[in-house]
Amino acid sequence: MKAFFRFILVALVLLMVAMGSALLAMRFAIHGTEVTVPKLVGLTPAEAERAVAGLGLTVVVERQYYSADVPEGKLISQVPAGGMKVRRGWQVRAAQSLGPQRVAIPDVLGQSARAADLNIRRRGLDMGSVAYLQMPGVTGDQVLAQSPPPNASGVSLPRISLLVTAGPSAQSFVMPSFVGQPLGSVNQVLLDSGFHLGTVTVMPPAPDPATGTITISSQTLTPPQPSPASIIVSQNPAPGQRVSSGATVNFEVK
Repeated sequence: MKAFFRFILVALVLLMVAMGSALLAMRFAIHGTEVTVPKLVGLTPAEAERAVAGLGLTVVVERQYYSADVPEGKLISQVPAGGMKVRRGWQVRAAQSLGPQRVAIPDVLGQSARAADLNIRRRGLDMGSVAYLQMPGVTGDQVLAQSPPPNASGVSLPRISLLVTAGPSAQSFVMPSFVGQPLGSVNQVLLDSGFHLGTVTVMPPAPDPATGTITISSQTLTPPQPSPASIIVSQNPAPGQRVSSGATVNFEVK
C-alpha cells in the first residue's frame, strides 16, 4: 500500500513539473515573437517602413493633419507609441503632417450641397460629413452651417463638414382597399388624391366547376380589355400599406 501511494505521489510531482515546463515554454514562445515598436514620429512614411521592416511590422498612414510644428511629409503621431511591445505582424497606424495651414477655408454658406462640394475640392480640401436638417420655410439643398467656419485659421484637419437643409418630406398615406369597387370610380378617386393608375390586368377565366376545364371561345383569343365597369379583385400596393403621395397603384380586375 505504501508503494502504491509513493507511486501516486511521484506521478503527481512529475505531472506538475511537466505542466510547469509547458507553461514556461509557452511563455517563452509568446514573448519570443514580441518586438519593441520604434519611435516613428518625425520620419517620412518611407523611412518608417524601413525602420520596422526587420521587426515584422507594417506602417499604415491613416490620416493627414496640418501642423505648424512638424514639417510636411513627416509622421506626426503613431499608435502604438514608440517603446511599446507588440507581436510580429502588428500594424502601426500613423498620421502624416501637411505642414502649416496654407489653404483658406472657403465660405460655402447658402450654396447647394453640390456647389459647396466642388468649391471645397477645388481648393484641395476634403469633404467631411454632411448632415441634413428640415426647416420649414427654408429652401431645400442649402448649406446652413460649415465646420471649420469661413476663413478659419489654425485648422488641423483639411476637411469641411456641412449642415444642409433637407427638402420637404413627401406626405404619406395608408393605402385603402379598393377591392370590389368598379375601376372607373376608383380611377377618379386616385386622380383626385394625387395618385396614379398603373397597370390594370384582367383576371383569367376560371375553370368550369363541373369539368375543371376552361372553355376558350373565339372571343377569348384576343386579350380581354378592362373597362370602367370592371370590378377590382386585387391591388398593389396592398390595403393598409403606407405609401407616399404620387404613388402608382396597379389593379387586377374581372
